[in-house]
Amino acid sequence: MSVSTLPSDNRNNVSRRISVDSSARLTFVADSDLNTCLGKLYQTDPQRILFPNTKIGDITQAALVTTSGGLVGGDQVSIDIEMGKNTKAIVLPQAAEKIYRSSGLDTNIGITFSLEDRSWLEYLPQETILFQGSRLKRETKINLSKRARAFVGEILVFGRIGYGEKFNDGLIHDGWQIYKDGNNIWADSFHMEDHIQDIFNSSAGLNNAQAIATAVYVGPDAKENLDVARRILSLSNEDVLMGATYVNETLVIRWISNNTLNLRKDFGRFWSRFRNQVAELPTTLPRLWNM
Repeated sequence: MSVSTLPSDNRNNVSRRISVDSSARLTFVADSDLNTCLGKLYQTDPQRILFPNTKIGDITQAALVTTSGGLVGGDQVSIDIEMGKNTKAIVLPQAAEKIYRSSGLDTNIGITFSLEDRSWLEYLPQETILFQGSRLKRETKINLSKRARAFVGEILVFGRIGYGEKFNDGLIHDGWQIYKDGNNIWADSFHMEDHIQDIFNSSAGLNNAQAIATAVYVGPDAKENLDVARRILSLSNEDVLMGATYVNETLVIRWISNNTLNLRKDFGRFWSRFRNQVAELPTTLPRLWNM
């Protein structure tokens, strides 16, 4: 997200980079007619939240925009989304997030979703692209009440595939924590730092995958929708491996493939059909997803 520099030091011709400490906080509330409205909004550069027009029959949309184009080592980013009672919204990044090569510092991203009773939140990701030598630590936390529902995902791409670049060195730590009524019901982390190429090459590791994805659905009906998820996954491309399971009140769906485009297509296909069958929402995803 940060590309700014201080003026060059003429004595040694060195430019010094400025890291950013950026945050975006968004609260949705319901009016007397149970329409979802903006409650509070706070944002600092280079984070911006925009509100595209929503198609008839769909729910409120919020688009996360990174005005500087990517993240570098040393950047600190926090995103907090709060859903009040009886609210419904879908939040998604405007475009794929780029994590640039680091000289040693970590890029830190913290994402927190808080949901009150009878609220529905979708966080539909675009890809997070890990450049060779990048260092990313990301923590995603979901705090929800007993009668709230959250459908949240992430996609990781290992390198700039079109340039023939692979993510062979660096750090990726992608952690998840889910709390229901204050109790930790699910935790997970994906971590690679040392011997990354060995992990990619191993058939017991990533087996030369170019991308992986995860989606979680949490709600009182999560268990009964396990078969729904598996039926939708059966329509996926042959070169995309996927699976769904239920553990501790959480429905977990994963994808892995050496074909990034097909993984994205299958992820989007699943998302559109799952939201339709579980929440009776349109199967059409936001325009930003298809741009």
